[in-house]
Amino acid sequence: MKSFKSLLVSSLLILTGAALTAAEPTPATLPSGQNMYVIERVIPGAGQFTPEKLKEISQTSCGVLKEMGPDKIQWLHSYVTGDKIYCVYVATSEEAVREHAKKGGFPANSVSKVGTIISPNTAK
Repeated sequence: MKSFKSLLVSSLLILTGAALTAAEPTPATLPSGQNMYVIERVIPGAGQFTPEKLKEISQTSCGVLKEMGPDKIQWLHSYVTGDKIYCVYVATSEEAVREHAKKGGFPANSVSKVGTIISPNTAK
């Protein structure tokens, strides 16, 4: 059962028109020792992968994540483009992100720590 405070906050967000997500973390809301990272993976033809291939890749990633543990690394979501996949992770360090990539057999061509997130709401 939700606490009164969380129900009140949810109601206020709905009344103010703010978008509710599944408690998607931001760099500002992460616990101490956790950081958000964007990983660029150069994978030729990624945009043409079948749903089955994307499922297979996702299952491999989730297996490695389970092995490493949620206190060390978590996958939030990814964006699949023509020849790249951009992934958003929460992890203790860049090294943890690179360890995940190595264990999963994925490239991690670029790993960038996210300082803040902006959106159209930032302009208001």
